[in-house]
Amino acid sequence: MASLPSFRSLLKQVLHLRESPQRTALAFAIGVFIAFSPTYGLHTLMVLFCTWALGLNFLALMIGAFINNPWTIVPILGATYWVGALLLGRSDGPSFDWHDLSFTAIYEQVMPYAVPFFLGGLVLSLLGAVLAYPLAYYFLTKHRQAHPLDPTIRDDSPQNL
Repeated sequence: MASLPSFRSLLKQVLHLRESPQRTALAFAIGVFIAFSPTYGLHTLMVLFCTWALGLNFLALMIGAFINNPWTIVPILGATYWVGALLLGRSDGPSFDWHDLSFTAIYEQVMPYAVPFFLGGLVLSLLGAVLAYPLAYYFLTKHRQAHPLDPTIRDDSPQNL
């Protein structure tokens, strides 16, 4: 059974993709947009869709989307609600009654916070993507200047797959 590639090897693959830095940075920025989008549970499907529909690199998209991970989800969720509430002029924080966990009770408790959550997610998604593109482009171009691609290596050689 083959072992999973390390993060370092995946990053190396992204840094040496045989596509323009603009295209790789765009894929990463869209991945960051997905990471902050409030469509939890659908992030991987969104990455797959963007890979298929836009022809963007899967690895670059996934690395951007993995900004939202088990270690960052709580701060991202908090920031998402806080930004949306701030924009809507709300100062109330979410509260939850743990005594009734029926679907109806949960729905009634969550719905008042849905609009600030989705608004905050949209704003953070856009802001994240707008910031991620120039940063990714800068680092990709600097890395490729320091480590030029070997023209003798084909795109389909085993080390590039």
